Amino acid sequence: MDPTPSSLCPHFGVCGGCLWQDLDGKTYLARKRDLVTAALKHHDVHAEVAEVEPIAPFSRRRASLKAEKRADKVAIGFHGRASHTLVDMRACQILEPGLFDCVAGLRERLGRVLRNGDKIELYLAACANGIDLALRGPLAHSPTVTAEFARWATLLGVVRITLNGRLALLMSTPRLAIARVWIEPPPEVFLQPTRAGEERLQHLVSDGLGKARRIADLFSGCGTFTYVAAERASVHAVDSDRAALEALADGVRHGQGLKPVTCEVRNLAKLPLAAMELNRFDGVVLDPPRSGALAQIESLAASKLKRVVYVSCNPASFARDARRLVASGFAIGLVQPVDQFLWSDHIETVTVFTRP
Repeated sequence: MDPTPSSLCPHFGVCGGCLWQDLDGKTYLARKRDLVTAALKHHDVHAEVAEVEPIAPFSRRRASLKAEKRADKVAIGFHGRASHTLVDMRACQILEPGLFDCVAGLRERLGRVLRNGDKIELYLAACANGIDLALRGPLAHSPTVTAEFARWATLLGVVRITLNGRLALLMSTPRLAIARVWIEPPPEVFLQPTRAGEERLQHLVSDGLGKARRIADLFSGCGTFTYVAAERASVHAVDSDRAALEALADGVRHGQGLKPVTCEVRNLAKLPLAAMELNRFDGVVLDPPRSGALAQIESLAASKLKRVVYVSCNPASFARDARRLVASGFAIGLVQPVDQFLWSDHIETVTVFTRP
Protein backbone atom coordinates (compact mmCIF):
# COMPACT_ATOMS: atom_id res chain seq x y z
CA MET A 1 0.00 0.00 0.00
CA ASP A 2 1.55 3.26 -1.11
CA PRO A 3 0.88 6.09 1.33
CA THR A 4 -0.97 9.27 0.48
CA PRO A 5 -1.02 12.40 2.66
CA SER A 6 -4.50 11.48 3.90
CA SER A 7 -3.46 7.91 4.79
CA LEU A 8 -0.43 8.85 6.89
CA CYS A 9 -0.77 8.36 10.63
CA PRO A 10 -1.49 11.72 12.29
CA HIS A 11 1.49 11.11 14.57
CA PHE A 12 3.93 10.49 11.73
CA GLY A 13 6.97 12.74 11.97
CA VAL A 14 6.60 13.09 15.74
CA CYS A 15 6.18 9.56 17.07
CA GLY A 16 9.36 7.48 17.06
CA GLY A 17 7.49 4.30 16.13
CA CYS A 18 7.44 4.88 12.36
CA LEU A 19 10.24 6.45 10.33
CA TRP A 20 9.43 5.64 6.71
CA GLN A 21 5.65 5.67 6.41
CA ASP A 22 5.80 8.49 3.86
CA LEU A 23 7.77 6.44 1.30
CA ASP A 24 6.05 4.78 -1.64
CA GLY A 25 5.97 0.98 -1.47
CA LYS A 26 8.79 0.31 -3.95
CA THR A 27 11.16 2.83 -2.35
CA TYR A 28 10.30 1.64 1.13
CA LEU A 29 11.01 -2.04 0.44
CA ALA A 30 14.22 -1.13 -1.38
CA ARG A 31 15.39 0.87 1.63
CA LYS A 32 14.63 -2.06 3.92
CA ARG A 33 16.65 -4.38 1.69
CA ASP A 34 19.49 -1.85 1.66
CA LEU A 35 19.78 -2.22 5.45
CA VAL A 36 20.84 -5.81 4.88
CA THR A 37 23.05 -5.33 1.84
CA ALA A 38 24.90 -2.42 3.48
CA ALA A 39 25.59 -4.44 6.63
CA LEU A 40 26.93 -7.39 4.65
CA LYS A 41 29.10 -5.10 2.54
CA HIS A 42 30.49 -3.43 5.66
CA HIS A 43 31.67 -6.84 6.91
CA ASP A 44 32.86 -7.95 3.47
CA VAL A 45 30.33 -10.78 3.25
CA HIS A 46 29.19 -11.63 -0.25
CA ALA A 47 25.66 -13.00 -0.38
CA GLU A 48 22.51 -12.77 -2.44
CA VAL A 49 19.79 -10.79 -0.67
CA ALA A 50 16.23 -11.56 -1.71
CA GLU A 51 13.47 -9.03 -2.10
CA VAL A 52 11.84 -8.09 1.19
CA GLU A 53 8.71 -10.03 2.11
CA PRO A 54 6.20 -7.47 3.44
CA ILE A 55 3.84 -7.88 6.39
CA ALA A 56 0.50 -6.05 6.37
CA PRO A 57 -0.38 -3.05 8.55
CA PHE A 58 -2.52 -3.47 11.68
CA SER A 59 -0.82 -6.79 12.43
CA ARG A 60 1.51 -6.26 15.38
CA ARG A 61 0.34 -8.45 18.26
CA ARG A 62 2.64 -7.22 21.00
CA ALA A 63 3.76 -3.77 22.08
CA SER A 64 5.97 -2.17 24.70
CA LEU A 65 4.59 1.29 25.49
CA LYS A 66 5.10 4.07 27.99
CA ALA A 67 2.41 5.79 30.07
CA GLU A 68 2.54 8.97 32.09
CA LYS A 69 -0.02 10.85 34.14
CA ARG A 70 0.20 14.61 33.92
CA ALA A 71 -2.38 17.26 34.81
CA ASP A 72 -4.80 14.49 35.80
CA LYS A 73 -4.67 12.91 32.33
CA VAL A 74 -2.86 9.78 31.15
CA ALA A 75 -0.83 9.70 27.93
CA ILE A 76 0.12 6.34 26.42
CA GLY A 77 2.33 5.69 23.44
CA PHE A 78 5.89 5.72 22.13
CA HIS A 79 8.56 8.31 22.74
CA GLY A 80 8.98 10.97 20.11
CA ARG A 81 11.70 10.61 17.52
CA ALA A 82 15.10 11.16 19.20
CA SER A 83 13.24 12.43 22.26
CA HIS A 84 12.11 11.42 25.74
CA THR A 85 8.80 13.20 25.20
CA LEU A 86 5.86 10.82 25.21
CA VAL A 87 3.56 10.98 22.18
CA ASP A 88 -0.02 10.24 23.24
CA MET A 89 -1.03 7.60 20.70
CA ARG A 90 -4.55 8.35 19.41
CA ALA A 91 -4.07 6.38 16.19
CA CYS A 92 -1.80 3.54 15.09
CA GLN A 93 -1.52 1.68 11.82
CA ILE A 94 0.83 -0.97 13.22
CA LEU A 95 -1.00 -2.54 16.17
CA GLU A 96 -3.74 -5.13 15.82
CA PRO A 97 -7.08 -3.32 16.26
CA GLY A 98 -7.91 -5.21 19.46
CA LEU A 99 -4.59 -4.25 20.99
CA PHE A 100 -5.05 -0.60 20.05
CA ASP A 101 -8.59 -0.59 21.50
CA CYS A 102 -7.18 -1.89 24.76
CA VAL A 103 -4.62 0.93 24.83
CA ALA A 104 -7.40 3.46 24.30
CA GLY A 105 -9.32 1.99 27.23
CA LEU A 106 -6.26 1.95 29.47
CA ARG A 107 -5.72 5.66 28.88
CA GLU A 108 -8.89 6.47 30.79
CA ARG A 109 -8.75 3.79 33.44
CA LEU A 110 -5.10 3.97 34.47
CA GLY A 111 -5.73 7.53 35.65
CA ARG A 112 -7.64 6.07 38.59
CA VAL A 113 -4.58 4.30 40.00
CA LEU A 114 -1.73 6.57 38.89
CA ARG A 115 -0.68 9.84 40.53
CA ASN A 116 0.33 12.94 38.64
CA GLY A 117 3.95 12.56 37.62
CA ASP A 118 3.87 8.74 37.62
CA LYS A 119 5.56 7.06 34.65
CA ILE A 120 5.06 3.37 33.93
CA GLU A 121 5.90 0.83 31.25
CA LEU A 122 3.29 -1.39 29.63
CA TYR A 123 3.74 -4.68 27.78
CA LEU A 124 0.68 -5.96 25.93
CA ALA A 125 0.38 -9.22 24.01
CA ALA A 126 -2.68 -10.40 22.12
CA CYS A 127 -3.36 -14.04 22.98
CA ALA A 128 -6.07 -16.34 21.67
CA ASN A 129 -8.41 -15.70 24.60
CA GLY A 130 -7.57 -12.06 25.40
CA ILE A 131 -4.82 -9.61 26.15
CA ASP A 132 -1.93 -10.26 28.53
CA LEU A 133 -0.94 -7.01 30.26
CA ALA A 134 2.19 -6.34 32.30
CA LEU A 135 2.84 -3.05 34.12
CA ARG A 136 6.09 -1.83 35.61
CA GLY A 137 6.61 1.36 37.58
CA PRO A 138 5.72 3.20 40.81
CA LEU A 139 2.44 1.42 41.40
CA ALA A 140 2.20 -0.79 44.48
CA HIS A 141 0.13 -3.93 44.93
CA SER A 142 -2.92 -3.24 47.09
CA PRO A 143 -6.54 -4.40 47.39
CA THR A 144 -7.63 -1.06 45.94
CA VAL A 145 -5.45 -1.46 42.85
CA THR A 146 -6.53 -5.08 42.36
CA ALA A 147 -10.20 -4.12 42.67
CA GLU A 148 -9.73 -1.37 40.08
CA PHE A 149 -8.05 -3.81 37.69
CA ALA A 150 -10.95 -6.26 38.15
CA ARG A 151 -13.50 -3.55 37.32
CA TRP A 152 -12.21 -2.95 33.82
CA ALA A 153 -10.31 -6.09 32.80
CA THR A 154 -13.27 -7.80 31.17
CA LEU A 155 -14.36 -4.58 29.44
CA LEU A 156 -10.94 -4.27 27.80
CA GLY A 157 -10.52 -7.96 27.03
CA VAL A 158 -7.62 -8.37 29.48
CA VAL A 159 -7.17 -11.88 30.87
CA ARG A 160 -4.08 -11.40 33.04
CA ILE A 161 -2.35 -8.44 34.68
CA THR A 162 1.07 -8.56 36.30
CA LEU A 163 2.48 -5.64 38.22
CA ASN A 164 6.25 -5.33 38.64
CA GLY A 165 6.67 -9.03 37.95
CA ARG A 166 3.96 -10.24 40.33
CA LEU A 167 0.53 -11.52 39.43
CA ALA A 168 -2.08 -8.87 40.17
CA LEU A 169 -5.17 -10.29 38.45
CA LEU A 170 -6.00 -13.50 36.62
CA MET A 171 -9.31 -13.65 34.80
CA SER A 172 -8.19 -16.57 32.62
CA THR A 173 -4.84 -18.16 31.85
CA PRO A 174 -3.56 -16.71 28.55
CA ARG A 175 -3.33 -19.22 25.72
CA LEU A 176 -1.32 -18.91 22.55
CA ALA A 177 -0.88 -21.16 19.53
CA ILE A 178 2.63 -21.67 18.16
CA ALA A 179 2.58 -23.83 15.05
CA ARG A 180 0.15 -26.59 16.06
CA VAL A 181 0.91 -26.45 19.78
CA TRP A 182 -0.96 -24.50 22.45
CA ILE A 183 1.08 -22.91 25.24
CA GLU A 184 0.42 -20.80 28.31
CA PRO A 185 2.95 -17.97 27.87
CA PRO A 186 4.59 -16.51 30.96
CA PRO A 187 4.23 -12.76 31.54
CA GLU A 188 6.36 -10.50 29.32
CA VAL A 189 7.66 -13.44 27.32
CA PHE A 190 9.28 -12.73 23.97
CA LEU A 191 6.97 -13.33 21.01
CA GLN A 192 7.46 -12.71 17.32
CA PRO A 193 5.88 -9.31 16.58
CA THR A 194 3.27 -10.57 14.10
CA ARG A 195 1.44 -13.83 13.54
CA ALA A 196 1.97 -13.70 9.78
CA GLY A 197 5.67 -12.99 10.22
CA GLU A 198 6.04 -15.85 12.68
CA GLU A 199 4.45 -18.29 10.24
CA ARG A 200 6.71 -17.13 7.42
CA LEU A 201 9.84 -17.45 9.57
CA GLN A 202 8.77 -20.93 10.67
CA HIS A 203 8.36 -22.00 7.06
CA LEU A 204 11.80 -20.65 6.12
CA VAL A 205 13.44 -22.31 9.13
CA SER A 206 11.74 -25.64 8.48
CA ASP A 207 12.91 -25.61 4.85
CA GLY A 208 16.38 -24.48 5.89
CA LEU A 209 16.87 -27.37 8.31
CA GLY A 210 16.48 -29.80 5.42
CA LYS A 211 16.80 -33.45 6.43
CA ALA A 212 18.42 -32.78 9.82
CA ARG A 213 17.12 -35.22 12.43
CA ARG A 214 18.93 -34.01 15.58
CA ILE A 215 18.46 -30.26 16.00
CA ALA A 216 19.63 -27.73 18.55
CA ASP A 217 17.31 -24.73 18.88
CA LEU A 218 19.44 -22.01 20.46
CA PHE A 219 17.79 -18.95 22.02
CA SER A 220 14.58 -20.95 21.68
CA GLY A 221 12.30 -18.81 23.83
CA CYS A 222 8.95 -20.52 24.29
CA GLY A 223 9.27 -22.55 21.10
CA THR A 224 8.76 -20.46 17.98
CA PHE A 225 10.94 -22.84 15.97
CA THR A 226 11.10 -25.79 18.36
CA TYR A 227 7.65 -27.07 17.55
CA VAL A 228 7.96 -26.91 13.76
CA ALA A 229 11.35 -28.66 13.95
CA ALA A 230 9.97 -31.31 16.32
CA GLU A 231 7.35 -32.32 13.78
CA ARG A 232 10.08 -34.35 12.07
CA ALA A 233 13.22 -34.27 14.26
CA SER A 234 14.34 -34.51 17.86
CA VAL A 235 15.11 -31.06 19.29
CA HIS A 236 17.21 -29.75 22.16
CA ALA A 237 15.91 -26.28 23.10
CA VAL A 238 18.26 -23.92 24.95
CA ASP A 239 17.48 -20.53 26.44
CA SER A 240 18.30 -18.45 29.52
CA ASP A 241 14.60 -17.76 30.24
CA ARG A 242 13.48 -20.53 32.58
CA ALA A 243 9.81 -19.53 32.47
CA ALA A 244 9.80 -19.58 28.67
CA LEU A 245 11.35 -23.06 28.62
CA GLU A 246 8.82 -24.31 31.16
CA ALA A 247 6.03 -23.07 28.89
CA LEU A 248 7.75 -24.76 25.94
CA ALA A 249 8.06 -28.06 27.80
CA ASP A 250 4.42 -27.90 28.90
CA GLY A 251 3.40 -27.37 25.29
CA VAL A 252 5.38 -30.46 24.29
CA ARG A 253 3.65 -32.55 26.95
CA HIS A 254 0.23 -31.56 25.65
CA GLY A 255 1.16 -31.53 21.96
CA GLN A 256 0.64 -34.36 19.54
CA GLY A 257 2.81 -35.89 16.87
CA LEU A 258 6.07 -34.34 18.08
CA LYS A 259 9.46 -36.00 18.19
CA PRO A 260 11.36 -35.91 21.51
CA VAL A 261 12.17 -32.43 22.84
CA THR A 262 14.59 -31.69 25.66
CA CYS A 263 15.14 -28.31 27.33
CA GLU A 264 18.17 -26.69 28.92
CA VAL A 265 18.32 -23.42 30.86
CA ARG A 266 21.59 -21.81 29.84
CA ASN A 267 22.95 -18.34 29.18
CA LEU A 268 24.42 -18.81 25.72
CA ALA A 269 26.13 -15.42 25.78
CA LYS A 270 28.20 -16.47 28.80
CA LEU A 271 28.24 -20.25 28.33
CA PRO A 272 27.68 -21.18 24.69
CA LEU A 273 27.34 -24.78 23.64
CA ALA A 274 30.88 -25.99 23.01
CA ALA A 275 31.97 -27.61 19.75
CA MET A 276 31.89 -31.09 21.28
CA GLU A 277 28.32 -30.54 22.45
CA LEU A 278 27.27 -29.22 19.06
CA ASN A 279 28.72 -32.25 17.29
CA ARG A 280 25.82 -34.33 18.63
CA PHE A 281 23.51 -32.50 16.22
CA ASP A 282 23.21 -32.35 12.47
CA GLY A 283 21.37 -29.03 12.37
CA VAL A 284 21.15 -25.84 14.42
CA VAL A 285 18.69 -22.98 14.39
CA LEU A 286 19.49 -19.85 16.35
CA ASP A 287 17.47 -16.68 16.89
CA PRO A 288 19.60 -14.48 19.16
CA PRO A 289 18.82 -11.02 20.57
CA ARG A 290 19.83 -7.88 18.69
CA SER A 291 23.40 -8.12 19.95
CA GLY A 292 23.85 -11.34 17.99
CA ALA A 293 25.56 -14.52 19.15
CA LEU A 294 29.30 -14.06 18.66
CA ALA A 295 30.35 -16.39 21.50
CA GLN A 296 28.05 -19.13 20.21
CA ILE A 297 29.15 -18.47 16.63
CA GLU A 298 32.76 -19.17 17.63
CA SER A 299 31.72 -22.60 18.89
CA LEU A 300 29.67 -23.27 15.77
CA ALA A 301 32.67 -22.36 13.64
CA ALA A 302 34.88 -24.79 15.60
CA SER A 303 32.34 -27.63 15.45
CA LYS A 304 31.75 -30.26 12.79
CA LEU A 305 28.26 -28.99 12.08
CA LYS A 306 27.32 -28.62 8.43
CA ARG A 307 23.98 -26.80 8.63
CA VAL A 308 23.02 -23.67 10.56
CA VAL A 309 19.83 -21.62 10.13
CA TYR A 310 20.30 -18.10 11.47
CA VAL A 311 17.28 -15.89 12.24
CA SER A 312 18.26 -12.31 12.98
CA CYS A 313 16.51 -9.04 13.84
CA ASN A 314 19.67 -6.95 13.41
CA PRO A 315 21.57 -6.84 10.08
CA ALA A 316 24.70 -5.42 11.75
CA SER A 317 25.23 -8.24 14.27
CA PHE A 318 24.10 -10.81 11.71
CA ALA A 319 26.67 -9.66 9.15
CA ARG A 320 29.41 -9.75 11.80
CA ASP A 321 28.46 -13.30 12.81
CA ALA A 322 28.07 -14.36 9.17
CA ARG A 323 31.62 -13.27 8.43
CA ARG A 324 32.92 -15.61 11.14
CA LEU A 325 30.87 -18.56 9.88
CA VAL A 326 32.01 -17.99 6.29
CA ALA A 327 35.62 -17.78 7.44
CA SER A 328 35.24 -21.21 9.07
CA GLY A 329 34.14 -22.84 5.82
CA PHE A 330 30.39 -22.28 5.75
CA ALA A 331 28.78 -21.11 2.53
CA ILE A 332 26.13 -18.46 3.03
CA GLY A 333 22.82 -19.06 1.29
CA LEU A 334 20.13 -16.66 0.18
CA VAL A 335 19.44 -13.97 2.79
CA GLN A 336 15.66 -13.55 3.05
CA PRO A 337 14.41 -10.34 4.71
CA VAL A 338 10.95 -10.39 6.32
CA ASP A 339 9.48 -7.01 7.26
CA GLN A 340 8.14 -7.69 10.74
CA PHE A 341 8.92 -4.15 11.88
CA LEU A 342 6.69 -2.08 9.62
CA TRP A 343 7.86 1.44 8.69
CA SER A 344 10.84 1.24 11.06
CA ASP A 345 14.56 0.92 10.33
CA HIS A 346 14.60 -2.67 11.62
CA ILE A 347 14.35 -5.82 9.51
CA GLU A 348 14.29 -9.57 10.18
CA THR A 349 16.31 -12.04 8.10
CA VAL A 350 16.61 -15.80 7.71
CA THR A 351 19.71 -17.41 6.21
CA VAL A 352 20.98 -20.97 5.84
CA PHE A 353 24.73 -21.69 6.22
CA THR A 354 26.09 -25.01 4.94
CA ARG A 355 29.50 -26.64 4.52
CA PRO A 356 30.64 -29.91 3.00
